[in-house]
Amino acid sequence: MTAPATALPRWTIAAPFVAWIVLGIAYAVPGNGLLLALIGVALCAAVFTAVHHAEVVAHRVGEPFGTLVLAVAVTVIEVALIVSVMLTSGPEKAGLARDTVFAAVMIVCNGIVGICLLVGGIRHREQDFQSRGAAAALAVLASLSVLTLVMPNYTTTSAGPLLSSSQLAFAGVSSLVLYGVFVFVQTVRHRDYFLAGVPDEDVHAAPPSIGVALAAGGLLVVCLVAVVLLAKVLSPVVETAVKNAGAPPAVVGIIIAALVLLPEGLAAVRAARADRLQNSLNLALGSALASIGLTIPTVAAVFLWTAQPLILGIDGKETVLLMLTLIVGTLTLSSGRTTILQGAVHLSLFAAYLFLSFAP
Repeated sequence: MTAPATALPRWTIAAPFVAWIVLGIAYAVPGNGLLLALIGVALCAAVFTAVHHAEVVAHRVGEPFGTLVLAVAVTVIEVALIVSVMLTSGPEKAGLARDTVFAAVMIVCNGIVGICLLVGGIRHREQDFQSRGAAAALAVLASLSVLTLVMPNYTTTSAGPLLSSSQLAFAGVSSLVLYGVFVFVQTVRHRDYFLAGVPDEDVHAAPPSIGVALAAGGLLVVCLVAVVLLAKVLSPVVETAVKNAGAPPAVVGIIIAALVLLPEGLAAVRAARADRLQNSLNLALGSALASIGLTIPTVAAVFLWTAQPLILGIDGKETVLLMLTLIVGTLTLSSGRTTILQGAVHLSLFAAYLFLSFAP
């Protein structure tokens, strides 16, 4: 076994402070093309660094708590980006939370899962995982996604894909409670459902020391705050670029979700390539669950407090994609074994989602 890590990589220590320096320059100097590009690079670096530090903490606490740490860290970033853009833009961005959450579900359940199954199948032909844990996660995901993204289209208290204040409060509380029960099952009551059957000591590096984990936790907080403030500065530019390109407004949500999920997606693909598909599915499905179970309650609370409208209902085309994703996901995760075929099917659904987002 490899000796425990005694230090963090230098770039993970420097990146948060560089991000704060760039942020200070952004507030002191009027915006120009070069500065905006620098802010974009600093934002991406801060996101990647935050996820790296979350991975260090996750490795120290072990599975399945580790994937929970990652999911919560990613969701904090996602919520920060959503709220900063929505509060800056006003009522015209009332659907951004819906677009981002739906994009996260599609990216995770079809994009990340599809790539993991394809890469793992190419390298290892067949891969095993705990079907009980995957089925439990998918059941919660189906309930959360339908109740928060589809049901608003069929309520009658408020016209359109909107929820009344009481309905929005109920949606937020019920999402949080259901996610909390899932976390309890994952980490306490039925931990064995989410653990690989036979641990492979040659695959896993030794956990970092307590000091390294604490340092990573502190730097994680620094990164998350930098991400929030950088996103607030950059969000008007992203909206203008999407509008000038003639792309639908929902593309802003796809950009936010993709930026937040990219580092964690890469970690999931690496795990699948190393024949640790259980870890990949824990990361992927945990991110999708946290995206709804934590984002919706937080955004609901913010917009109930500010009395701004919040559009949650997706349209008919997106509803069909969501239902098809849940059905295919159920079939994929029911056997406990996967091949490249399942990966190809999920990636075809992801390609359809991207194409129809730009050509609705």
